[in-house]
Amino acid sequence: MAMCESFWIIGLLLATSAQEVMGQSVQMDSIKSGFVGSTVELRCQFMNSRPPVKISQVTWQKFLNGTKQNVAIANPALGVSVLPPFKDRVSFKNPAVRQRTPSLEDTTIVFNNLRLSDEAAYICEYTTFPAGNRENMVNLTVFARPLTRMTLTTPTIIARSQKRKMTVATCVSANGKPPSVIKWETKLKGEFNLQETRNPNGTVTVRSSYIVTPGRETHRQKLTCIVTYRNERITDSVILNVQYEPFVQIEGFDGNWYLNRQDVQLTCNADANPAVTIYQWKLLNGSLPNNVEIKNNTLFFKGPVTYDLAGTYVCDATNSIGTRSGRVEVNVTDYPNNPPSREMPQEQPNNGVYIGVAVGGVALLAALGTLLFVLLRRRQRTFKGDYSTKKHVFGNGYSKAGGLPAHPPIPKNLQYPDDSDDEKKPAQIGGSGGYEADGDFEGESEDLKRPYFTVDEGESREFDDRTLAYQYDPEPEIADDMVSQTDGSVISKKEWYV
Repeated sequence: MAMCESFWIIGLLLATSAQEVMGQSVQMDSIKSGFVGSTVELRCQFMNSRPPVKISQVTWQKFLNGTKQNVAIANPALGVSVLPPFKDRVSFKNPAVRQRTPSLEDTTIVFNNLRLSDEAAYICEYTTFPAGNRENMVNLTVFARPLTRMTLTTPTIIARSQKRKMTVATCVSANGKPPSVIKWETKLKGEFNLQETRNPNGTVTVRSSYIVTPGRETHRQKLTCIVTYRNERITDSVILNVQYEPFVQIEGFDGNWYLNRQDVQLTCNADANPAVTIYQWKLLNGSLPNNVEIKNNTLFFKGPVTYDLAGTYVCDATNSIGTRSGRVEVNVTDYPNNPPSREMPQEQPNNGVYIGVAVGGVALLAALGTLLFVLLRRRQRTFKGDYSTKKHVFGNGYSKAGGLPAHPPIPKNLQYPDDSDDEKKPAQIGGSGGYEADGDFEGESEDLKRPYFTVDEGESREFDDRTLAYQYDPEPEIADDMVSQTDGSVISKKEWYV
């Protein structure tokens, strides 16, 4: 049936194209749409030829599932007729169609109070003489706006100790065409499901439920249902009201209850919905001390702390949902662990101390800077030359480099008295108070009296275990191009590097 209908529509389009070639055509919109309950117009205009043909009748037909059904007819002689079930909802827009001498070039019809059953293809057919029939078609789509609502499973959700999952809210988008899309927005940790139901009239109902494990954390949480229908976005929100047993905590023991401490107390704090109606205190394996005073949810210990206060304190809190307990272990020490800060006088800030520290820091930095400067200056004055080129040898037998200097050859015929405690002096053999030397030693006698002499590179002389003492002339003045060293030597400025 659907294939036959498709072939019929194709044939209709081909026939319409042929009509345009012949000079007559029926102009219509190819697609029209509207929502249930709204008004929609289906345009139909006849483009006559020159010379014009005679219009005998105009017929509107509903084409659905291969079947044609007459909707409205306009005849110049018989007038206008709208057939059931469209009689109360369909009319011709142009008043000229209903006149005694009608004008049938524009036969647009108006649908009021649109229904889902109106969705179909509609044919506008012109009967002319002598050209014959001319027609065209429009497809009408009817949308159904869904009804959206969000409901709580129960106005009050009760959280049980078994921690079971339950549906807390349901979001429904009913009788929509096309179907809606439902999503959830919340901070709750839960899950949701989706269910679609197709109704006999062609609409779809979408249902989604949100499932959580109710508890103290879910109380007063916001849950939002978001429904998207075509280009529209519909939101609805609820605040969960969850009733749960008390959640108990005991405060007041800071781990520093020592003997003779004053003004100690324990407070039983309970988070509950609905609120706690009964608080009960007890001491495990014993009874409460005699100096305890109970006011609402607080234990006040009168007088100083004693060892009698030690033990495990339990607080039972009860509301209409149930009873829960909290406990704390109290220990009493001889001395305070950390004295309370409120008992320690606060020292006023001493600005003088701060100023003294700042001045001392500046002075220390200045002293360090001066010491660094002196060290750098002394380092710059350090000799960086090469002593290997010349070595200055002093009369005491030591060179500047620290090794044994080259020395004139010592006469082999010198004698030293063994029985004398005086300073040993060389004595000349065969002469009074003198000594004989080889001929080559005489030429160097003058050099021996110098304060120091120079030994060239590669020159070496033999020395005995003893060093002769010589008499030196007064030390000559240092030349301008020489620099005195700390060990008594002098160095030429040419070998001084800054």
